[in-house]
Amino acid sequence: MNEHSGLLKFSEGEKLLPQEEILELDYKKSKITIGIPKESSFQECRIPLVPKSVGLLVANGHEILVEKGAGKSAHFEDNEFSESGAIIVSSKEEIYKADIIMKVAPPSVEELDLLNSRQTLISSIQIAGQSREYFEKLMAKRMTTLAYEYIKDKAKTFPLIRSMSEIVGVTTILIANEYLQNPKYGKGTLLGGFPGITPSEVVILGAGTVAEYAARAALGLGATVKVFDNSIYKLRRLQNSLGTRIFTSIIQPGVLMKSLKTAHVAIGAIYSSEGMSPTVVSEEMVSQMKKGSVIIDVSIDQGGCFETSKVTNHLEPVFKKYDVTHYCVPNIASRVPHTASYALSNYFTPVLLKMGEMGGIEKMLKVDYGLRQGAYLFNGTLTKSYIGEYFTLQYQDIELLIAAFH
Repeated sequence: MNEHSGLLKFSEGEKLLPQEEILELDYKKSKITIGIPKESSFQECRIPLVPKSVGLLVANGHEILVEKGAGKSAHFEDNEFSESGAIIVSSKEEIYKADIIMKVAPPSVEELDLLNSRQTLISSIQIAGQSREYFEKLMAKRMTTLAYEYIKDKAKTFPLIRSMSEIVGVTTILIANEYLQNPKYGKGTLLGGFPGITPSEVVILGAGTVAEYAARAALGLGATVKVFDNSIYKLRRLQNSLGTRIFTSIIQPGVLMKSLKTAHVAIGAIYSSEGMSPTVVSEEMVSQMKKGSVIIDVSIDQGGCFETSKVTNHLEPVFKKYDVTHYCVPNIASRVPHTASYALSNYFTPVLLKMGEMGGIEKMLKVDYGLRQGAYLFNGTLTKSYIGEYFTLQYQDIELLIAAFH
């Protein structure tokens, strides 16, 4: 018995008996250097990290480089960043030496030349405005790149798109109210509902996140809301989210035209996964809308929902056609850059902290499925099939690349 007992102890000590699988947890906390350049894209006012988030990252041992004036458009001063522990840098070249470059808009061709080999770039991609050269330059430098538009969360939704859409939804109603009151572009009308006065009517095309938050804001002011979408599921989900019964309909031209004729505000918020939004309101339909009514085409970055829409900007945001005011700015969230910057920062701060604890972006991507979906380049290899097919570039499945990574 003693002999067997001794052999058993020896076997356990030498790991000769079958053991439970021991997973390798070789995570060595590392210091990350993050560079935040000043945005060069026209009218991009947001910044990916706010001073409070910078302070938290610095307190955890990371280094943050902020280009001088990078936060000014979002109303964050350089001294706020420096007091939070960031290093204010005057040279854009110095910023682009960091391990991770964080932007809101994608880098310009000139900025791509400043990137170094094997860095990480986190920004939006805005694929409709990109060229083959953009991806070739990033691939040549063996970059790992993440796009805001592709990042998912545990529920497999797009958290950054959703947070921006929430902000845009509320902002559209505030914009509509502003122009309805304007004596030049509106009729001195106050959006909402008041005792003894017929409520304002708001027509929303689409039933996604923008529509939900626009409807919430409009209902809060007392307006009547009508939502059109060809997905019954989305319309039902919208009503459940709002917790109240509103007018909903599939997009039938006759029913839509009847609603547009009495509408004070029409919002186009149809998102297409294929890149171009359908034009569901013809020029003839716009011509029959009320004089002094307001159209806000949130879908303008995908071509727009209204046939009369054309791209405008924050300096000249509106134009009139058939005495209907059109607001067609693609980047509505930049109208409220302070709020939008906080929304971006709230998502990225815990991600960057975890990245540091795990020892870098590659290890983070290996365990975080949602973040991995945001990667369109991994160490210089293109990982999104539709980008590869559109620009005739070679690509590989990121799951295979991650599995092979050590």
